[in-house]
Amino acid sequence: MSLQILPVRSASDRKAFLRLPWSIYPERHPAWVPPLLREERKRLDPDRNPFFQHGAVELFLALRHGIPVGRIAAVENTLHNEYHRDQVGFFGQFESVDDPGVAGALLEAAAAWLHRRGLTMIRGPVNFSLNEESGLLVDGFEDPPAILMTYNPPYYRGLLEGWGMTQAKDLWAWVGDRSVFEERRFRTLDRVIRRSGAAVQVRGLDMRDFPAEVDLVRSLYNRAWKDNWGFTPMTDAEVAHMARGLKPIIDPELALIGLVDGEPAGFALSLPDVNQALKPLNGRLFPFGFLRFLHGRKHIDRVRIITLGVLPEHRRTGLDALFYLETFRRATAKGYYGESSWVLEDNTLMNRALSKMGFRIYKTYRIYEKSL
Repeated sequence: MSLQILPVRSASDRKAFLRLPWSIYPERHPAWVPPLLREERKRLDPDRNPFFQHGAVELFLALRHGIPVGRIAAVENTLHNEYHRDQVGFFGQFESVDDPGVAGALLEAAAAWLHRRGLTMIRGPVNFSLNEESGLLVDGFEDPPAILMTYNPPYYRGLLEGWGMTQAKDLWAWVGDRSVFEERRFRTLDRVIRRSGAAVQVRGLDMRDFPAEVDLVRSLYNRAWKDNWGFTPMTDAEVAHMARGLKPIIDPELALIGLVDGEPAGFALSLPDVNQALKPLNGRLFPFGFLRFLHGRKHIDRVRIITLGVLPEHRRTGLDALFYLETFRRATAKGYYGESSWVLEDNTLMNRALSKMGFRIYKTYRIYEKSL
């Protein structure tokens, strides 16, 4: 009777849900980057997060003797199930003390909610789709996560596997130190592009016509990634919502539109790793965190290659090599080294290319699943 799993209903419940990670990540987890509370509130708000236009979420809080000790979100993504003809439910926002009883009770509550909605599989963690933060970190705990990547204590793996969850897919994060961004790499990529013989070029994002650029990126993204495992097309509202959130940190010289014979054929986005500047803020941007953020932003030295894709009909043109070449050149000029993440474990072409360019896998994130 000392452990209760309760759905989040009141404002105080929601506050406890949002604040719980601060009790999970004490000083022994120095790599954790506290999320901005204002952004987390938006994520959970059906009036401000367009995911809720095609999805449903139930939040659960675990209390022991009235003290919060865990949380979870049960997620039904109807767009995913329509696209894949699936009956899969998801879980996310998972945090727990190191106690199989707490974790198991949370997972049981999420699974029961999903089962009542007619779903036959629980998969995660995702927050709230694979177009957002996804995966449980299973190795590479020493380094802080890059922007829009997850972090968790090592014991979470045992909690999920102890409940009977198994690997659905691994997601790899590759890192390249500054030696990767050397001129010799540029010459190799140049040769690949010349051998293709295609008329390929890239341009940076035009921030003066941002809405039109966002529409183009949405079209390219949904067409280039349509066959990827777990992919769900992003709606217009979701893309616009994400674009508004990223606009203040986008470097247009690192957001590249690829052209083949003058026609848009792909997209590559690299973001300065603002987590380096957010970490000291302890989740609060105002009233004084904003000034600390502006100061910390000047010292960012890492960029995350967050997405890179080419339309299927243009994948032998050398455009992918040109994306890497221009990203390396532009990032080098700004003093960055880079992370490329995440990449599916079975994306052979991308993983082979990153390996040949001198990147190495330094973090593995895992999507788990279990039949209901």
